[in-house]
Amino acid sequence: MEPVDGTEQVNWLDDDEQQAWQTLVALLMRLPSALDTQTQRDADMTHFDYSVLAQLSLAPENRLQLAVLASQANASLSRLSHVVTKMEKAGWVEREAVPGSRASYAVLTDSGRARIAEAAPCHVAAVRALVFDGLRPAQVRQLHKLGSAMLTQLDKAIASGVGRA
Repeated sequence: MEPVDGTEQVNWLDDDEQQAWQTLVALLMRLPSALDTQTQRDADMTHFDYSVLAQLSLAPENRLQLAVLASQANASLSRLSHVVTKMEKAGWVEREAVPGSRASYAVLTDSGRARIAEAAPCHVAAVRALVFDGLRPAQVRQLHKLGSAMLTQLDKAIASGVGRA
């Protein structure tokens, strides 16, 4: 390729890559909004709130160290801490100190378990309608493989400095 405006050679996307990229961008823009709309309407919580409660409900003893929970929720520790504070005020989560450490656990309360149990059926129905009802089982497996490969590449690129401040 020719240099553009005196810059280094650009490895432009080919037609197939451009189509795949535009589809991925549309998915990344529309799906989070649809999920957030559903959880706000049906459960009076954000999709991120739902995700945090769901992660805790799946954890052993409904307890995760905040740093681990932040990683699993794909959030910064600061964002997660803010949400956990909000959930503490609602009675859904309690913080517990990690013995011998400055770290904390987030622990799902009985009220939090009831809240996620109440919200889950509508959320699962929305996830099925938004994503899985349009896919065959082989496509679901392919989606998992592609998503895993993309997350591996994303983590590798971020670790090398791409996409970081």
